[in-house]
Amino acid sequence: MAKYLHVLSIGIQNTLVYRVNFLFRAVFGLVPLMGTLFVWQAIYAGKGPDAMVGAYTLQAMVSYYLVVTFVDALTAVAEDDWQIAADIKDGAISQFLLKPMDYLTYRLCLYLSGRTIYTAVALVPVALFAVYLREYFLLPADALTTVLFSLSLVLAALLQFFLAYTMALLAFWVLDVSTFIFIQFAFEYICSGHLFPLDILPPALSRALQCTPYPYLCYFPAAVYLGRVSGEALVQGLFIQAAWVAGAFALARWVWSRGIRRYSAAGG
Repeated sequence: MAKYLHVLSIGIQNTLVYRVNFLFRAVFGLVPLMGTLFVWQAIYAGKGPDAMVGAYTLQAMVSYYLVVTFVDALTAVAEDDWQIAADIKDGAISQFLLKPMDYLTYRLCLYLSGRTIYTAVALVPVALFAVYLREYFLLPADALTTVLFSLSLVLAALLQFFLAYTMALLAFWVLDVSTFIFIQFAFEYICSGHLFPLDILPPALSRALQCTPYPYLCYFPAAVYLGRVSGEALVQGLFIQAAWVAGAFALARWVWSRGIRRYSAAGG
């Protein structure tokens, strides 16, 4: 573990160099969020304080988007997938095949270091924004909800990483993985609850999306935080999320083992 802790430390030091970039990215990332909230306020306008869209009041809807923003800051993959693909394409991955170091664990440490610094920097503008909208922002119902939300958040981060890692490993077979990464991002952005809560969709479409891993990246952690899932449904959701993480990890290992068989590098 010592070598991976060292990788984590080096990753944090390298990421700190870009802390101002992260701050500006976090601040400007709030601009589309503000636009989205203004749209929803216009939708609810004139309908009374108890008006609902689906099962959401205006307060619940604003809280949902704030929580999703927080979840995204903690779990989103920045450039890890591009860097993994570049390592394979440029032959830099050869050094890891000759050393007693697991490449997946190495990349996971770098991912954790990047998320740690980005979250620390992004938390300031997001917290100020939440304070500004404090009349709409809902807090967790109790301590147990906070614990379960934290667990769901960790699982969401692991799932996010393993999906991105597996997609980047396609570089073993194709020269340019950018198309696949953009397609993956589009599906994730639409189907994970970034744009809107998935339970305001038609029931059949919402159930269909629940059969994919994407709702467990953002929508499900936000639903746990807001108390929209409870009891048996909550336990079942956490088990399903954990199963997706295990499945994504197994798929990543399998794709790596298949890809490394056809990998070749020449020169010093």
